[in-house]
Amino acid sequence: MPAPIDPTALVTAAQTALPQILADIERVISIETPSDDKEAVARGAAEFADLIEERLGVRPETLVIGETTHLRLRFGADNDGSEGSAKVVLVNHQDTVWPHGTLERKPVEIEDGVLRGPGCFDMLTGAVMSIHATRMLQEQLGTSALDGLTILVTGDEEIGSTDSSDLIVAEAKGANAAFVMEASAHGALKVARKGTSDYRVTVTGRAAHSGLEPEKGVNALVELAHQVQVVAGLGDEEAGTTVVPTKFAGGTTTNTVPAEGTFAVDVRCRTVAEQERVDAAIRALTPQLPGATIAVTGGINRPPLENSMTAGLFERAVAVSADLGIDAPEGVAVGGASDGNFTAAAGVPTLDGLGADGDGAHAEHEHAIVDQIPPRTARLAALIADQLG
Repeated sequence: MPAPIDPTALVTAAQTALPQILADIERVISIETPSDDKEAVARGAAEFADLIEERLGVRPETLVIGETTHLRLRFGADNDGSEGSAKVVLVNHQDTVWPHGTLERKPVEIEDGVLRGPGCFDMLTGAVMSIHATRMLQEQLGTSALDGLTILVTGDEEIGSTDSSDLIVAEAKGANAAFVMEASAHGALKVARKGTSDYRVTVTGRAAHSGLEPEKGVNALVELAHQVQVVAGLGDEEAGTTVVPTKFAGGTTTNTVPAEGTFAVDVRCRTVAEQERVDAAIRALTPQLPGATIAVTGGINRPPLENSMTAGLFERAVAVSADLGIDAPEGVAVGGASDGNFTAAAGVPTLDGLGADGDGAHAEHEHAIVDQIPPRTARLAALIADQLG
């Protein structure tokens, strides 16, 4: 069992480390990593691997799954990756939604205590905090006290964690805790997240000249308009279920009966039962026009992160905050999903939103509050020690 931490020393260490933390955040933001550019994500992973080695004295493994590069660092001889060997998993990602060239118009800057830059809130600040919280424990308790800790830095979270989800689940399975370093608006920890599903509905009709013989066509746009209304009606406000048709396309020319149309659907649900209800309904869509056909692709992506999987760790977060002499966190339920949905669904106690305090995920006003970085890093370190014990 690790030696008990010194809360005062931990808070002091986090405050002392702030200039280095900020420099490291700027360093990783400087490598633009839009999720769909796998070479860029690999460059970002290499920079993170260098940073981890410099700060912690050990280099993480580089894992390429599919086409995406991820990092994994395990501490302790017993943490061999088999089920139950990891006690704590820090879940991070370093891919962002921002396209190449964003840094040219949105450079990293700190003004009036606010850090700005593409990805600073979602979630590069949190990933750097993971490294420094681990370093603080390493310096106070020794490297052996970290036995059972795994740090993951993945590269495809913003596009659904298609390549990394199995890695995350396998690494966390049986652990005492998964701490997800996503950012948090107003500093609240995320004690519940909706599950997500994504669909593409394709309607096929038959083309014809819209002036000479429209009756010979099957108008995919008319069929699509009907199906959009059916799909939108699957939402349930009382249950917290949103079903939103989003991107759509179709048609060829202005004088042709459209032969095909498509639309995407974004689904958010609080419970697995609601996810399954909506999934079944979308797959059962029935054409209204004779001769039209419907094809549905996609499905459930992330299951919900339900409060039952977060409550115990949230209580510990409140307790260690008191020990550290910092403000107790609030807990919130949110509509967005994260990799914490995967760990919770695998039966692993999960706490999310431990990264930056700020606002603006995926938005032009993205920012992190500088003076909240040290206490939140200290809290993370205390929670790691708490669960490793």
